[in-house]
Amino acid sequence: MPTRNLPNPPSLDHLKKQAKSLLKQVRAEDPEAVALAAEFHPVATLADAQVVIARSYGFASWPRLVHHLEIVERYSRYPHRQEIGGPLHTRGQRIDEFLRLAVLHYGQDDPARQTAARTLLDEVALSNIYTQVVAGEVEAVRATLAADPSLARREGGPFRWEPLLYLSYSRLAVSDQAPLEIARLLLANGADPNAGYLWQGMPSPFTALTGAFGRGEGDQPPHQNRLELARILLEAGADANDSQTMYNCGPGCPPLYDDDHLELLLEFGLGKGDGGPWHERMTTSHQTPRQLLEDELVFASSAGLPHRVELMLAQGIDPDGRGTEHPVFCGHRAYELASVSGHTEIAALLLAAGAAPLDDVHELYAAAVRGESVDADPELAARAVRRNPFVPIRAAELGRTEAMQQLKELGFDLNILAMRTPLHQAALLGHLDTVKKLIELGADPTVEDPSYHSTPRGWAEHSHQQEVVDYLDSLKG
Repeated sequence: MPTRNLPNPPSLDHLKKQAKSLLKQVRAEDPEAVALAAEFHPVATLADAQVVIARSYGFASWPRLVHHLEIVERYSRYPHRQEIGGPLHTRGQRIDEFLRLAVLHYGQDDPARQTAARTLLDEVALSNIYTQVVAGEVEAVRATLAADPSLARREGGPFRWEPLLYLSYSRLAVSDQAPLEIARLLLANGADPNAGYLWQGMPSPFTALTGAFGRGEGDQPPHQNRLELARILLEAGADANDSQTMYNCGPGCPPLYDDDHLELLLEFGLGKGDGGPWHERMTTSHQTPRQLLEDELVFASSAGLPHRVELMLAQGIDPDGRGTEHPVFCGHRAYELASVSGHTEIAALLLAAGAAPLDDVHELYAAAVRGESVDADPELAARAVRRNPFVPIRAAELGRTEAMQQLKELGFDLNILAMRTPLHQAALLGHLDTVKKLIELGADPTVEDPSYHSTPRGWAEHSHQQEVVDYLDSLKG
């Protein structure tokens, strides 16, 4: 079993250095290195060390890992790194600027960019196949493809995308049916319905389907023809096991949630088959169809989405399946998460589907998060903290003010830092009473998160939680 995930983007030079370092550590009888070699492959040479490194990342051999890196390099794109507002002296510069402004690329996306794109629209709309699809110029696309059908699959423009990606990620409002007609034209001329790219080398591909559904971190808007465009892609052969769509419309986005995307993807085989061309390319770095369903069940149970839970259970998946054991959920089962989060309706659904009951540790978690007075023996409390020290972060996310005193008494650290502390989480979501309780119990408002180096106040300001900002500011006096 792999013990770790590759960095994004992965580097062959870095992995080679890891193998050399491992060989030296094994020869020096470093305990961790010796244990790693014992788990994966005996180490006597550099080639042996490379095998261990490959297997620790889930690859059977070093050549397979190298092949994976070649695939990542082939499909990686970095659209979010391209700046706007540069020189616009030439027509080519203005064409590229228009495309950068008009499409969603999960960087500094802002609706104001599409407004800026419109200032260039009249000049550049007919310039090439990429501007034509974004501008909704159906007849121009038809004529361009009639002259050269190979353009339907040709990568180009500032992001080196195929035209279908510019179409599905465009957020420039155009005539309502134009994108649908253009999608049909591109597909009829050989466009790949599974077209996609790897955002900064991440293993979950951003496909044309991903672009149609939108959302994700930053809660980006969907395509104006979201479901209709997705259906056209699926009917043309897009694989429904679209991992990035599942993330963007699930744990990767804030409420409110709807299930339209899930119902459509299930209609076209989500959770079935071999995972499609992207799973074949990415192999062990990419979820299997069943893992996608299990991950969704775990998320829906944690987030309190009973209809999603029913949709997942209707596919016959194991209610105790843990999917990819995403670190956000600490490897917990759906029933454990539903119970600890107080989602009683979902817990009942899972029990009826055959979920195993809670053990003593999860019974303790559930009682504490409900705010019930718990009198656990020290050994049980210590086991609970060791198993999941991040329970306070989850309680803060739910706004369970009443849980904080109980968790502290059990021995949980209310300043525990993962991607953020409990105080960061409560501040981000505007749970003012929870913020106040955490401060009362000793939470430190000056701690910075490791990714953005921001305090809880910064997270509250980012999500426009002014009451929390004002309260945290008042502490400075």
